[in-house]
Amino acid sequence: MFALVDCNNFYASCERVFRPDLVGKPIVVLSNNDGCVIARSDEAKALGIPMGAPAFKYDRQFKEKNIYVFSSNYALYGDMSNRVMGLLKTFTPEVEVYSIDEAFLKFEGFDKSFDVESYLFKIQKEVTQATGIPISIGLAPTKALSKVANAIAKKFKERTEGVHIIDSEEKRLKALKWMPIEKVWGIGKGNQKRLQVVGVKKALDFTKLSDQWTRKNMSIVGLRLKRDLEGKSSLRLEDDESVKKHIATTRSFDYNYKDYEYIKERVITFAATCGYKLRNQQSCCQAMLVFIRTNRHKKGELPYHGSTVVTFPYPTNSDIELAKFAEQGLRRIFKEGYSYKKAGVMVMELTPEENTQVNLFQNSDARHKPLMKVIDSLNKKIGNTKLKLASQDLERTWKMRQERLSPRYTTRIKEILTIKV
Repeated sequence: MFALVDCNNFYASCERVFRPDLVGKPIVVLSNNDGCVIARSDEAKALGIPMGAPAFKYDRQFKEKNIYVFSSNYALYGDMSNRVMGLLKTFTPEVEVYSIDEAFLKFEGFDKSFDVESYLFKIQKEVTQATGIPISIGLAPTKALSKVANAIAKKFKERTEGVHIIDSEEKRLKALKWMPIEKVWGIGKGNQKRLQVVGVKKALDFTKLSDQWTRKNMSIVGLRLKRDLEGKSSLRLEDDESVKKHIATTRSFDYNYKDYEYIKERVITFAATCGYKLRNQQSCCQAMLVFIRTNRHKKGELPYHGSTVVTFPYPTNSDIELAKFAEQGLRRIFKEGYSYKKAGVMVMELTPEENTQVNLFQNSDARHKPLMKVIDSLNKKIGNTKLKLASQDLERTWKMRQERLSPRYTTRIKEILTIKV
């Protein structure tokens, strides 16, 4: 059996942990640079605030409806997530952390007489008591069905108390008959349109399609999803890999910028950050995606999204070499006259640092490896990003517009909760 544990309204719940006065009050959390709504409490949803609502358009409603608005506090959310996931791993050895607020738990080898429902309520109680984060749990024979069970647990929490189990054919059919196809885990917009053309409106309709049609139109991935919904376990727990297959650093800017030098400095900084992450996991890369993007929400300006892939003649994790390749990519795609709002770098084709293949004509500068080691060591001691490349701005960091940022209660000693007795 698989359980899907989901933290309810996670970002909003994190804000409430250290602010009990906000319990029962409407809360929204904004994206980078306070752009749009990315999380809502149930109270905010009831007031009609949609996901993705631009903050500047809804600012009046926030004030009129007494909605508490917070900037994204990723330091707090990340730490609270680690606490939740750490607790979940004490209940079963097989855990897949699926996202910052979701995890799959596999219960295999448990005795058939084991009271799994009581165990799930125990998990719910202990996690909420220890962290302050409310959770919902769905249990089913497969991962896809556990997602459906979790959706039911949250939708009908007055009856389920946040825990729902699909353990019979009758419950499976009833759940799939209720679940809209667009809400099914793994059904993207493309597949949704494709399925609606052939009359699929509910998850149950999807399971009635032939395996041949599903594989032809939705590939082997779609076929595995279909079988999972049929109760035939086809999606296994993913290994908890510490080594990533690609690494990305992307940021929205605080304002719109036309200046090439500003954009270049940001892109080089993103490349250097990827370099640090590569060295952290002892990897090198041999390709890089660079992109820049205008603000699609700004009226009166033509939109532009440029991207390119730069292939290296040798694998590297040196900030110096990554900066050079990042600038090459930026020169290819930068266009004068546009106001850019976002940029990013993704390093790809990762290989182990110790197994890099030597090229006969061009290779990474051997002097960079000990230099990067010293830079990383010093930055850890004296503060992150104190030592930078000459092409980076020493005074500039990723300072986002965070006008409504709550304290980082659990990660900054100067911002811990103060209690007056």
